Amino acid sequence: MSLDNDYLEYPWRAYGNDHERYDWSMLADRPAVTWPGDKPLAVWINTSLEFYPLNQQGKPFKVPNGMKMPYPDLRHFTLRDYGNRVGIYRCLKAFERFGIRPTFAINTQLAQDTPYLLEQLLAFDGEILCHGWNMDHLHYGGQDKDEEAELVKRSVDTLQELTGRSVRGWLSPAKNQSWNTPDLLAANGIEYCCDWVNDDMPYAFRTENGPLTMMPLSTELEDQFVIGQNLHSEDSWVEQVKDACDFLLEEAATQGGRMLALNIHPWLIGQPHRISSLEAVLEYIAGRDDIWQAPAGEILDAFTAQTAKED
Repeated sequence: MSLDNDYLEYPWRAYGNDHERYDWSMLADRPAVTWPGDKPLAVWINTSLEFYPLNQQGKPFKVPNGMKMPYPDLRHFTLRDYGNRVGIYRCLKAFERFGIRPTFAINTQLAQDTPYLLEQLLAFDGEILCHGWNMDHLHYGGQDKDEEAELVKRSVDTLQELTGRSVRGWLSPAKNQSWNTPDLLAANGIEYCCDWVNDDMPYAFRTENGPLTMMPLSTELEDQFVIGQNLHSEDSWVEQVKDACDFLLEEAATQGGRMLALNIHPWLIGQPHRISSLEAVLEYIAGRDDIWQAPAGEILDAFTAQTAKED
């Protein structure tokens, strides 16, 4: 019995991609980018500030780093809370010491429930982006679109009201999306999203509500992935971040500017036995005269200004 020809037809089959969300291209073939001050490497340091509910719903899956034991899992709840009570303030002191301009990805519920913390973040010369409502309100395939639309709007609008600032960026809880998420982000005025990690540079992304830019926030380098998941030592994490900077600087010498996005979690890196590792990374970044360190939105603006001229 032979198969019907329709069985082998796939309307989205194309060179590079099987969708129209963005244009496929090799990184090495793109026009060279130069960062302000003719710096070859742009670095943005994302600080994830998260609230994990004690009585989590776990829908459609248990969020990574969430509650693991039977309710009430106070062991993990209080460890995550440690980052927002203690760890973040060590990180802020380190940022100030080395002149770092951070990006803060904060759950809107956390911003709402901890006004003092939000006040301290706003006092910094950095940027605040929306990290969803909380770490147990996930965005996922099969989610009712109206339900997700309300969640995105509530998260973005409330954070803008609390900060008194325009919120330009978005990082989904667990970096998880539905196919509708980018469209809903654009509909709510979000300019860039950090969920897709398939590049070392920003890239244009299409939605049904206009353009969006993906600002890939590397999972491979983040403290939780290297230390907490891969179980590498803190010294190894420091070495890996430095190695990534060194390699990207070498690549930029022949191919144009590169971007390194480093994601950290105060509940982990803000521990007293780990904060020196963050300080070592920050000292290295701040001490290089060939690195431009800036918040994510400023890096996006510099990138967009150059690519707009090329277009």
